[in-house]
Amino acid sequence: MPIKAAILLLALLPSLALAQTIQPLDPSFSTLIAPQAKLNIMGKGFGFTEGPVWDLAGYLYVSDEEKNTISRLYPDGHREQLLSLGDPDGSTLDAQGRLIDCASVLRGIIRLSPDGKTYDILADHFEGKRFNSPNDVVPGPDGALYFTDPTLDLVAGEKQEIPYQGVYRLAPDGKVTLLTKDLDQPNGLAFTPDGQFLYIDDSARKNIRRYRVHPDGTLSDGILFADENVPGAKGVPDGMKLDLQGNLYVTGPGGIWVWNPAGRHLGTILVPEQPANLAWGGPHNSLLFITAGTSVYTLETKATGFVPYLHKEPKR
Repeated sequence: MPIKAAILLLALLPSLALAQTIQPLDPSFSTLIAPQAKLNIMGKGFGFTEGPVWDLAGYLYVSDEEKNTISRLYPDGHREQLLSLGDPDGSTLDAQGRLIDCASVLRGIIRLSPDGKTYDILADHFEGKRFNSPNDVVPGPDGALYFTDPTLDLVAGEKQEIPYQGVYRLAPDGKVTLLTKDLDQPNGLAFTPDGQFLYIDDSARKNIRRYRVHPDGTLSDGILFADENVPGAKGVPDGMKLDLQGNLYVTGPGGIWVWNPAGRHLGTILVPEQPANLAWGGPHNSLLFITAGTSVYTLETKATGFVPYLHKEPKR
């Protein structure tokens, strides 16, 4: 689909608007999400949606962890299945526009071919031992890929070979480096727009940590940034993204929790199904794509999202 046609269809999405509740906790929340903003359905009928990535060609990549597929979802709701793959998870694009995916069953990081029908395994071992179940991946400011490796999707009956749940750096030359192993179940991760910090959430502890990033890609000074532990509530920190102002958007109980750079919870975007991940896209990177349960939702915001693989702020 031509990108102009895709943008037109995105503009028509409000006709599919759902009843939506924006839960502001701070006055500044309205500068990011308008009080009258409406959540819309882009696609439904999936098994369990994950790994949303907006492509400038005018479609959204979506992983389906239950139906074991990666598809392209278009703004008019139709989808094109690309690949059958056991439990695909978080995804991103590399600098060449190729889809990078965490393949849980393969226990590795893969790169899809341009047509999306085949893949190459970029990494599936560290120091001779198989990864657990890579979960989410982002490109770093240095051109490397950074990913989490919890045991959340370790195939039943398979042995955990690495005795911890780590966060890794995959260099362009294929070298894998362990960055930290101090999280119970590291899940989503995201760099700040200036590349100075890396946020990583822990689905077991239900909190978010922030690390300082050094020029060689190593991390230090890990601190507790925020907590999303709501007793008795369903939903944990999972996928996360930032806007260009440095505000952090993280899945959590009931929806997408928005935090400012100082760690203040500004408000929550409530979603009918528990979200697992999110991505920025659309003509100005102001549209949030939210993968939640069996559906993909969109929400137009007043913010401009930070999209690492674009390397620059879009013009308004």
